[in-house]
Amino acid sequence: MNIKVTESAQDYLAELLAKQEVEGIGIRIFITQPGTPYAETCIAYCKPDEKQEGDIEMPLKAFSAWIEGDSEPYLEEAEVDYATDRFGGQLTIKAPNAKVPRISEDSPLNERINYILITEINPGLAAHGGRVELIEIVDDVAILQFGGGCQGCGMVDLTLKEGIEKTLLERIPELKGVRDVTDHSDTTQAYY
Repeated sequence: MNIKVTESAQDYLAELLAKQEVEGIGIRIFITQPGTPYAETCIAYCKPDEKQEGDIEMPLKAFSAWIEGDSEPYLEEAEVDYATDRFGGQLTIKAPNAKVPRISEDSPLNERINYILITEINPGLAAHGGRVELIEIVDDVAILQFGGGCQGCGMVDLTLKEGIEKTLLERIPELKGVRDVTDHSDTTQAYY
């Protein structure tokens, strides 16, 4: 694992952790929406019972950092640092690979679908205040749910069939179709 936590960051974090007065507390480092333009690198307190299956322990001098297993490849060459300035100091996390896609034809079906939804479909839907997310895959059919301006929109069937389904079937040949499970009777946020 090639993640660097500088001495100054370890000292600063150790001080914060000591104030929590929880035996064995550490930190957890993870990335939300890794491999997409929306990736965010996060550090959170991690009590002993908050470790998650798949987390990788990274022992540091005064505590352990727990690296989320799914985020680990995107944290390659990351650096956590603490620098003082005239306002006190600032903890910074640089993760140059956080937004680099790691999707290939061998990636699991759900990861490939999510990647296309996040990077290609949702930016277009966002123009109307909408979004779509993968709920599950059943018999090679992607079960999707719309939200925001797409929920209750009169154009959702066209968007689903001509936009989303067409794109996903072109890009992922083993996918057999898409299905919408959104309750479109709620039209309070619908884009018309």
